[in-house]
Amino acid sequence: MRLTRRGVIVLAFAAGFYALGELAGYTFFRAFAGIAAGAVLIALVTTRFRPKVEIGRTVQPDRVERGKPALASLVVRNTDSRRHGGFAAADGIGGETHSLRVRPLAPGAEATYHYELPTTKRGKLRVGPLVVHRPDLFDLARGDQTVGSSAWLWVHPRRHAVRAAQAGHPRHHHEGPITDPPLRGSADLRAVREYVVGDEVRHLHWKATARTGRLMVREYADPAQPRFTAVLDTRPASMSPAVFEEAVEVAASLFYASASAGQHCRFITAAGADTLTDSGVRAARTLLDELALVTQDAADDAPLLPSALAAAERPGGVLVLITGPDADLGHAARWRPDTVVRLGDLRPSAGSRGLIVAVDAAGAAAQWNTLVGKA
Repeated sequence: MRLTRRGVIVLAFAAGFYALGELAGYTFFRAFAGIAAGAVLIALVTTRFRPKVEIGRTVQPDRVERGKPALASLVVRNTDSRRHGGFAAADGIGGETHSLRVRPLAPGAEATYHYELPTTKRGKLRVGPLVVHRPDLFDLARGDQTVGSSAWLWVHPRRHAVRAAQAGHPRHHHEGPITDPPLRGSADLRAVREYVVGDEVRHLHWKATARTGRLMVREYADPAQPRFTAVLDTRPASMSPAVFEEAVEVAASLFYASASAGQHCRFITAAGADTLTDSGVRAARTLLDELALVTQDAADDAPLLPSALAAAERPGGVLVLITGPDADLGHAARWRPDTVVRLGDLRPSAGSRGLIVAVDAAGAAAQWNTLVGKA
């Protein structure tokens, strides 16, 4: 409950007219001051009575590509035993608000309102809570009340149709390098060996035990799986903000295709972020959530590959570097990337197998599909 600008002015005039009436001895001015002060007092009392409502909120879908439609739905229910006469409200959308007018509701009645959410920028958008405005008739005072909870809308980068990279080892039954970390759920028979203390009894191989006369057990392991790693340049000096958005779209497209194709993924940024995921739709969503929040938060003089990883071994599977047209790869070049994607350059790609030069994400995706098709 607070005075509006108009209410403050009226109250100031009331004080001025009262002082003038006392000094000049005019009853009219004192009466006018009393009327003005009374109007402000009535406005404050009126705004104390606020509608009793409950708010139900849904955001559909809760994750959406940039530029795709998303809808917020509000269910307003009157929980009071009396009918309310309607009110104005504002729903928060990030740093903006959406105004709506709630119609009068009988006791226990409810009304549903829908409106479209802005999805022009990627990020995590907070929707709500609802702020109920309770002004008086002359807008001298206002009583705002926050009702209901908030919901979140994830605006992911746009994705372009790309093919999954062809690398790593397909799942098959033979002896091979073991995955790190091992997969969950199933395993391949690697060998049959003699039992040692601590082995799982359920892995006993009874036929081999009967044939050799010694307890024999099955040894299981998972062969190496396809992997995909992308390093995103988040140094402001490497790319302009507009080009960086294109780079984020390239990363989102490649990660979504790779995770959906069953590849384990790893996302590295120049600022030091290092995210490891499994494969599948859930892993793709985790990576897209990360990309929805990524910014150019690295120092201009920072290396493309974080210092903590400079001495580390090259990740297995496909490795892609996504950077600007003239950025220095630094220690990242020692990892022998399969492909370097340079964005923001008007020059066409030289056609090198390990290099993609494009103006935007769409051009990079087209060249990527050509390179993967030739693999």
